[in-house]
Amino acid sequence: MISINIGLMIAATALTARRLGSDDREGARRIAGSTMALMALAGIALSVIALPLLPWLLRLLGAHDESYAVALSFLTIVLPSNVLMALGMGYSGILRAVGDARRAMFVTLGGGLATAGLDPLFIFGFGLGPDGAAWAIVVSRVIIAAVGFHGAVRVHRIVARPRWAALVADLPGAMAIAGPAILTNLSTPVANAVFASVMARFGDAAMAAMAIMDRLVPVAFGVLFALSGAVGPILGQNWGAGRYDRMRRGLTDSTLCAIACVLLAWLALVLLREQIVLAFGATGLTAELVRFFCLLAGPMWVFVGLLFVANAAFNNLGMPILSTLFSWGRATLGTMPLGFLGAHYGGPKGALLGSAAGAVIFGVVALIYAYRGIARLERRAGAPR
Repeated sequence: MISINIGLMIAATALTARRLGSDDREGARRIAGSTMALMALAGIALSVIALPLLPWLLRLLGAHDESYAVALSFLTIVLPSNVLMALGMGYSGILRAVGDARRAMFVTLGGGLATAGLDPLFIFGFGLGPDGAAWAIVVSRVIIAAVGFHGAVRVHRIVARPRWAALVADLPGAMAIAGPAILTNLSTPVANAVFASVMARFGDAAMAAMAIMDRLVPVAFGVLFALSGAVGPILGQNWGAGRYDRMRRGLTDSTLCAIACVLLAWLALVLLREQIVLAFGATGLTAELVRFFCLLAGPMWVFVGLLFVANAAFNNLGMPILSTLFSWGRATLGTMPLGFLGAHYGGPKGALLGSAAGAVIFGVVALIYAYRGIARLERRAGAPR
C-alpha cells in the first residue's frame, strides 16, 4: 500500500515540478489538486480491499500462532489510516516540487516525533502492547496529513480545489507516470515477501533478525529515500526550464552524496554492531545475523543507492518504464534466485549474501541509462551541449 502511495506521489511531484519549471503556476495548482484527489481515492480503496484479505495474506507470508495474531490485530488498526498516509506523502511531494524542502521535512519529522513519543506511552504506559504501536502510527498519520496540508494548501496555496473534469483530464498523464512508478515500488515489498518466506524456514530467530534489519535500514540509510525524493523535483524543474547541464550535475551530485552517506552509515553499523545487538536484546542466531547484516549492509546499499537515484531520474524525466524494468530486474533476477541459492548453501547468512549480490549490476547499469536518458532528451530538444 505504501508502494502505491509512493508511485502516486511521484506522479504528483513530477507533474507539479514540471509545470512550475515552465512558469505555469495555475497548471501546477490544478495538477496538484487532481493528483491529491487521486491519492485520497486510491488510499481509501486500498484499505477497503486489503482488510478482508488480511488473514489470507498473513498465512501466505508464513505467519502463524502468536505472530499471526499480533500482525492481524496490528494491521486491522493501521490499514484504515492509509488514506491519511497517502495525503501526507502527496503533500510532502508537492512541497518538494515547490522547492520547500524544509516544510516537506516537517511532514515526515512530525510523524516520526509523534511515533517516537507515543509508542512507549501507548505500548507500556497504557499497557496496549503491539496494538499501542498501531494506534501510535494512526495518530502520527493524522499529524503527517495535517502538517502537509498546512504547508501545501495554507502556506503555498499550490493545491487547487479538485474538480471532477480536471481529474478526468489529468488522470491519463498522472497514471502514465504513476503506473510504472507503482510497479517499480511494488518490486521491493514483493521481493521482501519472498525473502521473508525464505528466512521463515530458519525459524523465529531468523524472522526476529529480519525485523531488526527492517528497523535499522530506515535509520542507517534513510538519507537515500530522502535523496531519491529530492532529486526528482530538481530534475523535473530543470527539464521544464531546458537546463540539461543542471540535470546532469544534479544526477552526479546525488550519486556522490548517496555513496558518501552510505559509507558513513556503514562505518557506524560496523563499529556499533555489538551495541545494536544489545539494544535490541538479540541473542543466538538473531544476534549472529544482525552482526552479519551490519558488515554486509554497506556494499549492498551503495548500489541500491545508485538504483534509487537513477529511478528518480527515470520517473521525473518521462522514462518511468525504465525504473520499473530495473527495479523488477533487481527484485527478481537479481534477488530471488540468488536468495534461494544462498539459503540452500549458506543458510540464512547465505540468503542475505545472495539477496545483496543482485544490487551491484542493476545499480550501475541503471545509473548509466539515466545519464543516457538526459542526453537523449537534450538531443530531442536540440539544445547545445
